[in-house]
Amino acid sequence: MQKEENINEFQLEAIFAIKELEVLRSESVYAELSAFINKLLLTNFERLVQLLYRIDVSEMRLKSLLKDNPKEDAGNIIASLIIERQAQKIISKQQFKNDEEKFCNEERW
Repeated sequence: MQKEENINEFQLEAIFAIKELEVLRSESVYAELSAFINKLLLTNFERLVQLLYRIDVSEMRLKSLLKDNPKEDAGNIIASLIIERQAQKIISKQQFKNDEEKFCNEERW
């Protein structure tokens, strides 16, 4: 079981390393992440909670979505929130980079 969990952890880190929004939002990434989340729900809930805090997923939003969608697969809901949060981070970094480049160009003589 430990070896299988390490493989999933490696795949999870690969998802976090994605820098392109199209790739991050792909069906294959969503399916892989959803399956991993469902596995954590069943086998290692503490690790899932740590992961959600690390990624900075809104606890209130997660609780609300789970409550409002009781028939929806929890792994799918959580995977969607993780992907959404990672996408926000990518967009923010791109904006910061563009603002930084603009500022540097304006300061040039």
